[in-house]
This record gives sequence, structure tokens and C-alpha cells, in this order.
Amino acid sequence: MIETETKIREGVAVVTGAGRGLGRKLAIELTQKGVRVAGIGRNAVALAETAHACKGGLFLAISADVANSDEVRQGFSEIKRQMGRVTILINNAAIYPRKDFLQETPESFMETLQVNLGGIINCTHAALQDMTETGIGRIVDVGSFADLGPAPCSSAYSVSKGAARILTKALIADLSDRFPDIVMSVWMPGILATDMGMPDGLDPADAAKWGVSFALWHDRSLNGVIFERNQEILPPRSLAGRVKDLIKLRLPPKPRMVPGLA
Repeated sequence: MIETETKIREGVAVVTGAGRGLGRKLAIELTQKGVRVAGIGRNAVALAETAHACKGGLFLAISADVANSDEVRQGFSEIKRQMGRVTILINNAAIYPRKDFLQETPESFMETLQVNLGGIINCTHAALQDMTETGIGRIVDVGSFADLGPAPCSSAYSVSKGAARILTKALIADLSDRFPDIVMSVWMPGILATDMGMPDGLDPADAAKWGVSFALWHDRSLNGVIFERNQEILPPRSLAGRVKDLIKLRLPPKPRMVPGLA
């Protein structure tokens, strides 16, 4: 595990939505740990601000729309040319229109899906070109509870986040037997004090510490797991499983914590 974690750190980490909010803080935190980062975003000025805040020489700005597959392919080609192979991908980019379904049009609804789901598809497919060649990679999809308990005016966002979670599982089903060291997980940072969150939410800089430590944690057992903030969310135990625990005097499994962070 130590050897693969070293290889993960020596490659390039791609963070989408790196121009502001959580994405910017993730990029800053990664560079502070000595990891080279390529930040993808649509706003070149915002990316330049992120670059200024990152540790010198470790951040590459890539202006691209994650919903546009051609732009993503070109961006990843530039990343490989300037920095090397991608070993980490944090799919963070998302939009949250806050529209009632009747205020949406089919076109506006699908635009949200193209960014929030299509962006993950485009970037993951591009990153896997490097990861499947080396056999090593770490992919973290930034998730949400929105699909489990949709709030008003969030139908497109909720659908996109639920579909993205299923996509993670589907990719594992496709790849895990051939590429067991390409580890994919979902991380839910909680409600943040960002444009998409709430004013009294968690400081995205604090959340980024958890997210980066999670992304740098390379262990096959993390394939398909979901973490909320800094703690694993365990799948529900069946009645039969709970009864067996009682009969055999076994303690129920404990959720893991992100290493080194409270």
C-alpha cells in the first residue's frame, strides 16, 4: 500500500471546478502536500487566482468545460504534455441551478446533467487512459445526499448526483477485476460555506483537508466506499447479519476515519 501511495503522489492530480470554492481549496491543499495539480475550470481568471494561491510551480491551469468532451480530451492531452501522467482525479465540478421543475425546460435540466454527470464521464474516461496504462489510479467523486432526500428546487441537481453515484458503482463493476489498483470512491463533504452551499456551512478549507487525505489514501478496500466528511458510511446490515453478530458475540463493524485527521 505504501508503494502505491507513493506512486499516486508522484503523478498528477486533476481537480475539476478548481476556479473557486471547494475545488480551489482542494488544489491548494494538494500543492501544500507537494502534489502537482492540474486544475480544470471554465473561468481563466478564477483559475489564475487559484494558481496564485497554490504552492509555487505545482499548479497548471486548464481552461475547459467539463461538459464538453473535446475540450476535456484536449485539456488532458495538455496535462500529459506539460506535467506527466494523471494518477489522481477529483471530480468536483458541479452546478446547482435552484429551479423548481416547472421553471426548468428540458434543455436547462439536461444542461445540469451534462455538467454534473457528463463532466464526471468525460474526465473519468480521459483520466483512465493514463491509469489503465500504469494500472494505478485514485478517483474520488464528490457526492451529496441530494438524491436520497431531494430539497425543493433541486430536481436536476439531485438526479445528477444520484446518477453519478451509480456511475461510480458501474465503473467498479467494469474495471475492478482487471485494474484492482484503480480505486474509486465517493466523498460527501457536507454543506459548505460556498456559493452552492450555505453561509453558515463548513469552511471549504477544512473540508479540503479531509478530501485531500482521502484522495491520497490508496487502498483496494476503498473501492466503492462512501465517506461523509472524514468518516466512512457503512452499508446497512441485514437482519441475518445482525443476528449472526449476536450469536457469535461479534461487534458490528466500525466505520473508518480518514487517516491522521479528526
